[in-house]
Amino acid sequence: DRKHAIEAAIVRIMKARREMSHQKLMLETIKQLMPHFKPDPKFIKKRVEDLIQREYLERDENQPNTYKYVA
Repeated sequence: DRKHAIEAAIVRIMKARREMSHQKLMLETIKQLMPHFKPDPKFIKKRVEDLIQREYLERDENQPNTYKYVA
């Protein structure tokens, strides 16, 4: 299921980096998933929002365009 592949890639990236801008996270996620399939940026954004709701990620209070790894 691509949903799980995208979420796993996002969590792997954020676990390693701890903090990242939206644009860099999108590019890194697409780069990691390209050998398997071409992910839709809208779907990646949806997965990021879901991970925020489930408290794996959070938005930076000072920079709303930056995410922090929580879990």
